[in-house]
Amino acid sequence: MRRGDPYAGQPGRRLFVALPLPADAVEAITDLVATVRADELPAGMHDVRWVRLDGLHLTLRFLGPTLDERIGPTVDAVRRAARAGSPIDAVLGGAGTFPPHGRPRTLWIGVPSGDGEIAQLARTANDELLEAGWPLDDRPVRAHLTLARSDGLVAGSLVAGRLAAALGDRSIPCRLERLVLYESITGGGPARYAPVETADLGR
Repeated sequence: MRRGDPYAGQPGRRLFVALPLPADAVEAITDLVATVRADELPAGMHDVRWVRLDGLHLTLRFLGPTLDERIGPTVDAVRRAARAGSPIDAVLGGAGTFPPHGRPRTLWIGVPSGDGEIAQLARTANDELLEAGWPLDDRPVRAHLTLARSDGLVAGSLVAGRLAAALGDRSIPCRLERLVLYESITGGGPARYAPVETADLGR
């Protein structure tokens, strides 16, 4: 388990709802990360924890450990939310961190175009999940693509600066066409994301 994992020992499958990136956007992000990682860090600095690039996605709702009896209604909620939506033409661009000052914990790329449609789909998904018995989550969604976690490492700010410089003012278009219920599988390196249900938007 990850250090400080708040869900350690809890039964159930760790689920979340997200929009997977299309293959061309994944390829562009993979090339970008390779450029950033090509520059060695100063001696003694530990690198940030990069996410698995084969599972890039924009998270809409994290559900957490879920018992088997709740998975069926959750799958149905995701299907209904997908039918109510439609494909989204989004753009990735601009790098940032959480928090924005001091040593960062998370490095991300923003979504300057398409974020409104993504937020609306998140609200629809939350409404459907509420009907399926999940608690209300009315926090606004700030669409972003998480690329690495630095957990306050000294190298975090340095790598974040390199990421911003490598991205520059470049924009990466991506057409989001599917809503996916994922299971997050931890242990043995970065988390892996296994689809539990995939639904086409608008169908």
